[in-house]
Amino acid sequence: MAGKKPDNLTILNYLCRNFMLKSNNDFRIEKDTIGEIRVPLNAYYSAQTQRAVENFPISGLRLQPAFIHAQAIIKKAAALSNISAGKLPSHIGNAIIQAADEVIAGKFSDQFMVDVFQAGAGTSQNMNINEVLANRANEILGGQRGDYALVHPNNHVNMAQSTNDTFHTAIHISAVLEAHHKLLPTLNYLEKSLSDKAREFDDVLKSGRTHLQDAVPIRLGQEFSAYARMIELDIERMSRVCESLKELCIGGTAVGTGLNTDADYRNRVILLINHETEQSFRKAENPFEAMQSLNAVVEFSSALRILSISLIKIADDLRLLSSGPTAGLAEIQLPAVQPGSSIMPGKVNPVMAEMINMVCFQVLGCDSTIVHAARSGQLELNVMMPVIAYNLLFAIEILNNSITTFTSRCIAGIQANRTICQNYAEKNPILATALSPFLGYEKAAQLVKQALKENVSIRELVLKENLMTEKELSNILNIRNMTDLPDKNHPQET
Repeated sequence: MAGKKPDNLTILNYLCRNFMLKSNNDFRIEKDTIGEIRVPLNAYYSAQTQRAVENFPISGLRLQPAFIHAQAIIKKAAALSNISAGKLPSHIGNAIIQAADEVIAGKFSDQFMVDVFQAGAGTSQNMNINEVLANRANEILGGQRGDYALVHPNNHVNMAQSTNDTFHTAIHISAVLEAHHKLLPTLNYLEKSLSDKAREFDDVLKSGRTHLQDAVPIRLGQEFSAYARMIELDIERMSRVCESLKELCIGGTAVGTGLNTDADYRNRVILLINHETEQSFRKAENPFEAMQSLNAVVEFSSALRILSISLIKIADDLRLLSSGPTAGLAEIQLPAVQPGSSIMPGKVNPVMAEMINMVCFQVLGCDSTIVHAARSGQLELNVMMPVIAYNLLFAIEILNNSITTFTSRCIAGIQANRTICQNYAEKNPILATALSPFLGYEKAAQLVKQALKENVSIRELVLKENLMTEKELSNILNIRNMTDLPDKNHPQET
């Protein structure tokens, strides 16, 4: 219809087609197997990347630097291996290696243009890095960007590779490196901080709660020791699943058969990857299973999901324990890091716990995306790898950043309101549980109801009714003794 206002997608397509193409002097003409296409004159990427930019103006999201870093490691290792096998001329291979080292160092980050939601399997993403490395290698050898007579993206940079094995391998490498260099150290920091609080609060007696109702006593330090142990188990779990990710399908090329590779390629390239990463990656026992399945990634994502569940539990508890300060539990005090209301002066909210909850909910969504994408593979390949890679690395990134902040700005500064905790513990009528072995369950239940009705403590009520002596009660209703584990502090005879 004439005069109809263009929709947002039409505008976005127009902008993508005309990005950096202001005049005939701003672009070069390149060819791929589809035909000719205009590419920005100064771009290190080439025809297939440009075509993907125009075809997929979907989200503006790009695969993370950690993924690009892993891709460059793979390309470097492949070039070294192909030089060693005599398949790649050393001057070409060395130029590719130099270009890959520059990408590993963080250069050319603005040249990786392909949207996360792209052609299946990540072919466009693989060609993006092939083209960038080829054009940079051409420059190193004295050639021009866009002239592939010296170094070709497919023939040289992608030699002995396929998108199918390199993209899959890049997911594994990037996740392992991000876990080892960032997330696991951050989790160790959180676990230590929680353990420190467990020791600091070990003498703080308080009322336990089950079903959000009064329960037998516990120590605040014991609650925090549970949190510390949750994170310790998450660390152990994540370390285990990282081992599954260390099995690589590199060298399988298109379907796992290793077509266009030499006999020792897989061993050499993994050895070179290990040298570059200082990790212990290994070749897949069955390259066909490794090419078709993303179960190791699903397993790793499930560890992130379980970690998120631990963090949600901890954050929810901290919000409850710090609720108030006058109309809630107020057993602990969280650090005040910013004003909590635009209308209520002086209000302070548990913002760090709220933040960590939101992050964890997002991680659960990432895990759901990964699970659905991983179950959508057919025959020799799962083509949903780009969205899997993005969500896995995004989950690691936001967990790492949020846990760092949560630990330093919340956990490390928590204080116990000792008097409030003590008062709750002493007034708790469920202390009558300790009287059950002496008075019986029914009588103890009657005392609880009566204590609540008369608003007196169990101790006062038992003395008033002459059911026990002061000395007997002092021993039986010793709150600290109630919180001691029998097998730890009072070993039982066998």
